[in-house]
Order: sequence, then structure tokens, then C-alpha cells
Amino acid sequence: MIEELNSNKFLYNKEGSEKLKETWHEDLIDFLGGLIRPKLYVELGLFHCDLFNRMIPHAEKLIGVDMNPVAGNFMQQSEKVRFFNGTTQQFVQELQENPLQIDLLFIDADHAKEAVLQDFYDYFPFVAPHGLILFHDTHPRDNWMMQRALCDTAFQAIEELSKDTTEYELMTIPVNPGLTLCRKRKKQLSWHE
Repeated sequence: MIEELNSNKFLYNKEGSEKLKETWHEDLIDFLGGLIRPKLYVELGLFHCDLFNRMIPHAEKLIGVDMNPVAGNFMQQSEKVRFFNGTTQQFVQELQENPLQIDLLFIDADHAKEAVLQDFYDYFPFVAPHGLILFHDTHPRDNWMMQRALCDTAFQAIEELSKDTTEYELMTIPVNPGLTLCRKRKKQLSWHE
């Protein structure tokens, strides 16, 4: 079944008659946002703010980070949102000076292994206990999808992070382009921490 979903005929919805959007991950993240209702949602890498704007009804506060100033033009205006025009490293410096607790973090900026790992390690201290970190582009369907402009080597970051999961747990949805869910935790039950 997974092979069929990842094939070039790929990605059918439950009726089997239409192609599933390659942005299926946005629907899933939107659902998660509605389910967990984060106090703070942070998205690293915005492009045209499609997902970010969908998250506005679910979160108390949202911060979008992108080094391209044009990305901010796509952000819906709301008292709840903030656009940070800069790199993910620049924003984490601001967090170090003015710490915030992130309930839901979406890492979708630079997809190179090293950049994904750096974003994870930089932001992990600011993620709330039992907060979620989502990684995009972690299961490319083939070598062609591993181009720098597409999934790149983000999946290798997940392989690296899987080696020591004492403070978090990981699970990848193996449908192109892939989405990995990470929960920060020391104990299985949130009310035991």
C-alpha cells in the first residue's frame, strides 16, 4: 500500500478517484493544530504562508520565520501573528534573549541535513514538555525528490535524531514528501512529568 501511495500514479484520496494533494501534510498539521490548540505556534520557512494562515484559528500566538521578506506579504493580518524576517539562527538568538515556550514547531526552512539538525537542536530547549515538532520533506519518494530545492537530505537528519531518543520520540509518515512528528518528553504520560 505505501508503495502505491509513493508511486508516480500516486496519492489517491479515500474514494480512490482523485489525486491526494502533495500538500497533504498541511491538512494533517491543520488538524493537529485544531486538536492541540497551541498557545504558541512557530513555523520555520513560510514560502507563501499557506499552512501558517490555516493555523491562525487554532493558536493563541503565531510566529513565522523566513529569510525572504516577500514571505511576510502573504501572511494574514491578525493581532496573533508576527513575521520575523531573518534566518532561523537569527530568530533563535532572539529567543535566547527573550525566551518563549513553543507548543507546536514546524521545521520547513533549509532541508539540508545539517540545517535541519541545527534547527532541531537550537529550538528544542524552547519547546514545551510534550510539545510537538514537525519536520517536512523527510520521506522523498525517489532520488529525484532529493534535489536541493525539494526534500534535499532532511531524511538523513531524522536518521541521525533516531539514534538517541531519550528526550523525545519520532515517527515518520512514509508518504511523499514525508512528515515526521516528534514529541518532546521524558515520561510517556504528560501528567507524570
